[in-house]
Amino acid sequence: MKDDLEQLLRNLHLGRMAEILDQELAEAAKEEPSYEEFLARLLRAQWHHQQESAMAYRIRQARLPENWTLESFPYKQQPSVNQRQIRSFGELDFIAKAENIVFIGPTGVGKTGLASGILLKALQNGHRGLFIRAQDLFDEMYASLADRSSRKLLTRLSRIQVLLIDELGYLNIKPEQTNIFFKLMEERYNRYPTIITTNLDFPEWQNFLGNPGLVEALLSRLRHRCKTVRINGVSLRDPQG
Repeated sequence: MKDDLEQLLRNLHLGRMAEILDQELAEAAKEEPSYEEFLARLLRAQWHHQQESAMAYRIRQARLPENWTLESFPYKQQPSVNQRQIRSFGELDFIAKAENIVFIGPTGVGKTGLASGILLKALQNGHRGLFIRAQDLFDEMYASLADRSSRKLLTRLSRIQVLLIDELGYLNIKPEQTNIFFKLMEERYNRYPTIITTNLDFPEWQNFLGNPGLVEALLSRLRHRCKTVRINGVSLRDPQG
């Protein structure tokens, strides 16, 4: 009978329950729980396993370069970062509000680490997200022009609940890529938040995106609901000591 139970559980894709069945049966023989308590223990273990598996899948799909966390960020080495503000982002209210977050600062000050830590919090709390470097994003946009898949690309990216675009800066891009980027931000506007890290302040965006009118419209949407974090400090990549 036990073998039949294990096989049934696996056929029903309840692998975790099958794994712990022997242990739970042995404990039940000693403790004599009610049928309801015994079943609840099995189901609870299966539910926790599925939640952990789903979270691990979301993290893999998000393609985070490293497992940065908000708790492990070296705040003492970067005093210009407001720790209270960053931890408030970790409460994820910005997602429900479709509120963007833009980190501005020179290379190495921790923009990517903080942005990734916020994205990780979102993934851990059931949201779908994606980390993508700006150069890779614009490369994908350019490639989509060749095979006429721009609409498919925009649809996929516009539906991601938390999109992190890293290292937006002086890139060699064409007007067509700027147009697609504007459409992406337009379609995400008021729906889903975007996190951006950049070494350029907003007035400098026109220098690499071109098209002043389009950039003005882009920034109007991006900054309508937006928290801007400017980091001025030493590079965390500099040798210590």
